[in-house]
Amino acid sequence: MAEIGKGVTAGKLAINVQKRLTRAQEKVLQKLGKADETRDVVFEEMVANFNKQMGEGTKLQKDLKAYLAAVKTMHDASRRLQDCLADMYEPEWFGKEEIDALAEDTDTLWLDYHQNLTDKSLTCMDTYLAQFPEIKARIAKRERKMVDFDSARHHFASLQKGKKKDEAKIAKPTALLEKAAPSWAQGLISAHQVAQTNLSYNQAEEELGRAQKIFEEMNVELQDELPSLWDSRVGVYVNTFQGMAGHQEKFHREMSKLSQNLNDIMTKLEEQRQLNEEANHSEAASSPAKSAVTNGSDGELPPGFIYKVKAIHDYASTDGDELELKMGDILLVVAFDNPDEQDDGWLMGVKESHWMQHKDISVKGVFPENFTQKV
Repeated sequence: MAEIGKGVTAGKLAINVQKRLTRAQEKVLQKLGKADETRDVVFEEMVANFNKQMGEGTKLQKDLKAYLAAVKTMHDASRRLQDCLADMYEPEWFGKEEIDALAEDTDTLWLDYHQNLTDKSLTCMDTYLAQFPEIKARIAKRERKMVDFDSARHHFASLQKGKKKDEAKIAKPTALLEKAAPSWAQGLISAHQVAQTNLSYNQAEEELGRAQKIFEEMNVELQDELPSLWDSRVGVYVNTFQGMAGHQEKFHREMSKLSQNLNDIMTKLEEQRQLNEEANHSEAASSPAKSAVTNGSDGELPPGFIYKVKAIHDYASTDGDELELKMGDILLVVAFDNPDEQDDGWLMGVKESHWMQHKDISVKGVFPENFTQKV
């Protein structure tokens, strides 16, 4: 019985020795396996293009955001400038209502310009770049699965070599087995070694099949997607810059109109200032006549004279009893023959130029008071 025990102990020893040899061989193969890794030059070029494309898109997105921030800064500055002008503009100056409307239209134009750039150009870039992180993660996963595939391939190849060696050893038992085990035990050891070798071989083959399937599926998907993504950059750049150029053209066209309106108002305001100066000179020259009226003498002024006004807007008459006004006209306001006939907001008068030449009060007429100011 002792002999049998020694034989079994020797058999286990042989199996353990074989396991250690196999594991040591696998470690060596794993270390040396890097020299025999899967390479795909075309795919590497795709990944290089992908990284270049992602870098360019990210830079464009950053610069576009900086441009939008500058537009917003200009918008804020424009709003403050327009508000300042509206606050300083005195109610009796020419174009007060137009100045207020101009400030509002300018603010709206800037707001629409910024919003259009955000909605069209920036949103287009954001959507375009949103797909890169997921694809980048899949590329990294493919690399890991390729390493798994290479490792499984190397392991399977090492088992193929080991299996041939084991088969040779089983056919001719080693001296250790011959001395340590009786003849009837040698058959059990050989059968066990064959079973263990076949089990490891089959498991390695299955693992290789799974690793290869996973890698190839991911590899095929990326090889289809990366070229399409690379080609899509042209359309994205066209949409981004074409949309931005269109909004810029529209913004500057509309802003040009508002700028022209502002220039016209300033020109009219300067004309009004000059007319005021002329009216002041005229008033100073006519002060003796006013003194005469104050003292009870009508002198060269029409009967019923009250005061002078100056037209600050053009007015086209719509009835026979109305006066037609041109900006700058001086009018002599007179009392209504019948006060009950006077409508609110309307005055009766005669143009000073006509009165000075003809002294004819019959051409007097009514005109809107808010189109004039006292002088």
